[in-house]
Amino acid sequence: MQIGVDSFVSTAHGGPPGDAARVQELLEQIELADQVGLDVFGVGEHHRPDYVSSAPAVLLAAAAARTRRIRLASAVTVLSSDDPVRVFQQFATLDLVSHGRAEIIAGRGSFTESYPLFGFDLDDYEELAAEKLELLLKIRAGTRVRWSGRHRAALTGQGVWPRPLQNPLPVRIGIGGSPQSAIRAGALGLPLTLAIIGGQAAQFRPVLNLYREAWRKSGHPGETLDIGIHSLGFLADGAPEARDIFWPAYRDVFGQIGRERGWPPPTRPLFDAQCAPAGAFLVGDPEAVAEKILAESQALGGITRMTLLLDNRVLTHAQLMHAIELLGTRVAPLVRKGA
Repeated sequence: MQIGVDSFVSTAHGGPPGDAARVQELLEQIELADQVGLDVFGVGEHHRPDYVSSAPAVLLAAAAARTRRIRLASAVTVLSSDDPVRVFQQFATLDLVSHGRAEIIAGRGSFTESYPLFGFDLDDYEELAAEKLELLLKIRAGTRVRWSGRHRAALTGQGVWPRPLQNPLPVRIGIGGSPQSAIRAGALGLPLTLAIIGGQAAQFRPVLNLYREAWRKSGHPGETLDIGIHSLGFLADGAPEARDIFWPAYRDVFGQIGRERGWPPPTRPLFDAQCAPAGAFLVGDPEAVAEKILAESQALGGITRMTLLLDNRVLTHAQLMHAIELLGTRVAPLVRKGA
């Protein structure tokens, strides 16, 4: 099983000039993740004042120059509100810079700010997702593209360059639990990443079963089926310490999101329940987190990748670096041994 880290590059308290330091911290974190043997680092696209990640390919290209082995992924690219031609060009270029380590995780995003920002109507949400993915896969399949759709000018044989080192350039689908999206990914034979940020892992098994069934019915080889999970997580030397450090960070983020969306404020008892063995959060000491990853894989029918969203503006750089070190040196070996 691959083990990795995701980041949304949370804004430093106070904003600029702290954001410049935050970017440098991100690069140090990716460099450390590479050094301690983690498999993948993902940067998610957001267009909000609380994140410094509107251009993941740029950040990942900077990280490529400082790393040697780790895969560099978007987590996710909001493909529905972007131009698939530019997305492909950016990640093909990243692939060349990184010597074949780039990966697109395409999704619709957990926030909607990018849609009005780039002139798209949320009423077209489903159609945009399907059409943009179709075009991206067409570009991936061949240099000269013939394609027409409703939300972009037609391509009539124009070439799309550069071409990546990897052939094909890896494209995964990132979902938050949508059965339709899971079925689409399975039918297309694309790897899947499912975000589990609440509830219990076992409740997502039916969605993954729909993905597996669509994969099987479409005739894709069973041995290539690839399921990743994205979860909230944090590690410290002891489980109580990990929960005590991560709770204010979780309260800060989900308190703000809750105020925007009309959710009730987070509470410590509910947070602790999510950190318990049956909950969705991977928060604790290395042994407990490794055990929980293996149990979650079993509950979901087998997974091939687990990535933890570690960063938050309340957490310090030193705390995040220590969590990454623990994930690479202690959790990953335990998971690989037990998988």
